[in-house]
Amino acid sequence: MEAERQTFLVRPAVSSDALGILETLRTAFEDYRSSYTPGAFGDTVLTPDSIGQRLSDMCVFVTTTCTGQIVGTIGCNFIDREEGHIRGMAVRPLWQGSGLAMQLLESVESVLRDGKCMQISLDTTEPLTRAMRFYEKNGYHRSGKISDFFGMRLFEYIKVLKAR
Repeated sequence: MEAERQTFLVRPAVSSDALGILETLRTAFEDYRSSYTPGAFGDTVLTPDSIGQRLSDMCVFVTTTCTGQIVGTIGCNFIDREEGHIRGMAVRPLWQGSGLAMQLLESVESVLRDGKCMQISLDTTEPLTRAMRFYEKNGYHRSGKISDFFGMRLFEYIKVLKAR
Protein backbone atom coordinates (compact mmCIF):
# COMPACT_ATOMS: atom_id res chain seq x y z
CA MET A 1 0.00 0.00 0.00
CA GLU A 2 3.01 2.33 0.44
CA ALA A 3 3.36 2.92 -3.30
CA GLU A 4 -0.35 3.78 -3.51
CA ARG A 5 -0.01 6.17 -0.58
CA GLN A 6 2.55 8.19 -2.52
CA THR A 7 -0.01 8.82 -5.27
CA PHE A 8 -2.39 10.68 -2.93
CA LEU A 9 -2.79 14.42 -3.24
CA VAL A 10 -4.43 16.34 -0.40
CA ARG A 11 -5.76 19.67 -1.63
CA PRO A 12 -8.43 22.23 -0.85
CA ALA A 13 -11.81 21.25 -2.27
CA VAL A 14 -13.48 23.29 -4.98
CA SER A 15 -17.15 23.35 -5.96
CA SER A 16 -16.59 20.88 -8.80
CA ASP A 17 -15.55 18.30 -6.16
CA ALA A 18 -19.05 18.22 -4.65
CA LEU A 19 -20.20 14.95 -6.23
CA GLY A 20 -16.94 13.19 -5.33
CA ILE A 21 -17.22 14.38 -1.74
CA LEU A 22 -20.83 13.18 -1.53
CA GLU A 23 -19.87 9.76 -2.89
CA THR A 24 -16.93 9.53 -0.48
CA LEU A 25 -19.13 10.39 2.50
CA ARG A 26 -21.84 7.95 1.39
CA THR A 27 -19.49 5.02 0.84
CA ALA A 28 -17.53 5.67 4.03
CA PHE A 29 -20.66 5.74 6.21
CA GLU A 30 -22.88 3.23 4.39
CA ASP A 31 -21.96 0.37 6.75
CA TYR A 32 -23.19 2.52 9.66
CA ARG A 33 -26.53 3.53 8.13
CA SER A 34 -28.53 1.09 10.25
CA SER A 35 -26.85 2.41 13.43
CA TYR A 36 -27.76 6.02 12.62
CA THR A 37 -31.09 7.74 12.80
CA PRO A 38 -32.27 8.94 9.36
CA GLY A 39 -31.62 12.58 10.33
CA ALA A 40 -28.13 11.85 11.64
CA PHE A 41 -27.21 9.84 8.56
CA GLY A 42 -28.50 12.54 6.21
CA ASP A 43 -26.60 15.26 8.06
CA THR A 44 -23.43 13.14 8.02
CA VAL A 45 -23.39 12.17 4.36
CA LEU A 46 -24.92 15.46 3.15
CA THR A 47 -27.05 15.96 0.06
CA PRO A 48 -26.60 17.74 -3.27
CA ASP A 49 -28.39 20.68 -1.61
CA SER A 50 -26.31 20.77 1.59
CA ILE A 51 -22.81 20.15 0.17
CA GLY A 52 -22.61 23.70 -1.18
CA GLN A 53 -23.22 25.09 2.30
CA ARG A 54 -20.44 22.89 3.72
CA LEU A 55 -18.04 24.09 1.04
CA SER A 56 -18.84 27.73 1.75
CA ASP A 57 -18.86 27.45 5.57
CA MET A 58 -15.75 25.34 6.06
CA CYS A 59 -12.26 24.81 4.77
CA VAL A 60 -12.78 21.43 3.08
CA PHE A 61 -9.99 19.21 1.83
CA VAL A 62 -10.10 16.23 -0.49
CA THR A 63 -7.61 13.50 -1.14
CA THR A 64 -7.34 12.28 -4.69
CA THR A 65 -5.56 9.39 -6.34
CA CYS A 66 -3.25 9.86 -9.32
CA THR A 67 -6.31 9.41 -11.54
CA GLY A 68 -8.13 12.28 -9.80
CA GLN A 69 -10.67 10.14 -7.93
CA ILE A 70 -11.68 11.66 -4.60
CA VAL A 71 -11.09 9.01 -1.94
CA GLY A 72 -11.08 11.08 1.25
CA THR A 73 -12.42 14.33 2.65
CA ILE A 74 -12.36 16.43 5.82
CA GLY A 75 -13.46 19.91 6.81
CA CYS A 76 -12.57 22.43 9.47
CA ASN A 77 -13.56 25.88 10.61
CA PHE A 78 -12.75 28.38 13.32
CA ILE A 79 -15.19 28.43 16.25
CA ASP A 80 -13.49 31.47 17.77
CA ARG A 81 -9.99 32.93 18.05
CA GLU A 82 -8.71 29.95 20.02
CA GLU A 83 -10.72 26.92 18.90
CA GLY A 84 -11.00 25.15 15.60
CA HIS A 85 -13.48 22.41 14.78
CA ILE A 86 -13.17 19.37 12.51
CA ARG A 87 -16.16 17.89 10.73
CA GLY A 88 -16.94 15.45 7.95
CA MET A 89 -13.88 13.21 7.89
CA ALA A 90 -14.37 10.26 5.58
CA VAL A 91 -12.20 7.79 3.68
CA ARG A 92 -13.64 5.40 1.13
CA PRO A 93 -13.56 1.81 2.43
CA LEU A 94 -11.02 0.59 -0.14
CA TRP A 95 -8.53 3.19 1.08
CA GLN A 96 -9.07 2.84 4.84
CA GLY A 97 -5.87 1.79 6.59
CA SER A 98 -3.67 3.34 3.88
CA GLY A 99 -2.48 6.36 5.87
CA LEU A 100 -4.88 8.64 4.05
CA ALA A 101 -6.84 9.56 7.21
CA MET A 102 -3.61 10.70 8.85
CA GLN A 103 -2.80 12.92 5.87
CA LEU A 104 -6.26 14.48 6.03
CA LEU A 105 -6.05 15.05 9.78
CA GLU A 106 -2.59 16.62 9.47
CA SER A 107 -3.89 18.96 6.76
CA VAL A 108 -6.69 20.42 8.87
CA GLU A 109 -4.59 20.52 12.01
CA SER A 110 -2.02 22.56 10.09
CA VAL A 111 -4.67 25.04 8.91
CA LEU A 112 -6.03 25.42 12.43
CA ARG A 113 -2.57 25.70 13.98
CA ASP A 114 -1.61 28.35 11.40
CA GLY A 115 -4.80 30.18 12.37
CA LYS A 116 -3.46 30.34 15.96
CA CYS A 117 -5.95 27.88 17.41
CA MET A 118 -4.99 26.56 20.81
CA GLN A 119 -7.35 23.59 20.69
CA ILE A 120 -9.31 21.55 18.19
CA SER A 121 -12.68 19.96 18.79
CA LEU A 122 -14.53 17.30 16.85
CA ASP A 123 -17.62 15.23 17.45
CA THR A 124 -18.27 11.59 16.73
CA THR A 125 -21.09 9.15 17.23
CA GLU A 126 -21.12 5.98 19.29
CA PRO A 127 -21.02 3.51 16.37
CA LEU A 128 -17.71 4.94 15.10
CA THR A 129 -15.42 3.11 17.52
CA ARG A 130 -12.62 2.80 14.95
CA ALA A 131 -12.68 6.57 14.43
CA MET A 132 -12.61 7.11 18.20
CA ARG A 133 -9.49 4.94 18.50
CA PHE A 134 -7.87 6.84 15.61
CA TYR A 135 -8.55 10.22 17.23
CA GLU A 136 -7.34 9.03 20.64
CA LYS A 137 -4.16 7.67 19.07
CA ASN A 138 -3.60 11.13 17.58
CA GLY A 139 -3.88 13.13 20.77
CA TYR A 140 -7.64 13.72 21.08
CA HIS A 141 -9.51 12.93 24.28
CA ARG A 142 -13.14 12.95 25.31
CA SER A 143 -14.11 16.26 26.82
CA GLY A 144 -17.04 14.74 28.69
CA LYS A 145 -19.54 16.74 26.65
CA ILE A 146 -22.24 14.58 25.09
CA SER A 147 -24.95 16.18 23.01
CA ASP A 148 -27.92 15.09 20.94
CA PHE A 149 -27.37 14.56 17.21
CA PHE A 150 -30.73 13.80 15.64
CA GLY A 151 -31.55 11.33 18.42
CA MET A 152 -28.02 9.91 18.75
CA ARG A 153 -25.36 10.56 21.34
CA LEU A 154 -22.59 12.78 20.00
CA PHE A 155 -19.27 12.70 21.85
CA GLU A 156 -16.98 15.71 21.80
CA TYR A 157 -13.23 15.17 21.52
CA ILE A 158 -10.60 17.84 22.17
CA LYS A 159 -6.93 18.17 21.28
CA VAL A 160 -4.81 20.89 22.84
CA LEU A 161 -2.26 22.17 20.35
CA LYS A 162 1.30 22.82 21.32
CA ALA A 163 2.85 26.11 20.28
CA ARG A 164 5.38 25.81 17.48
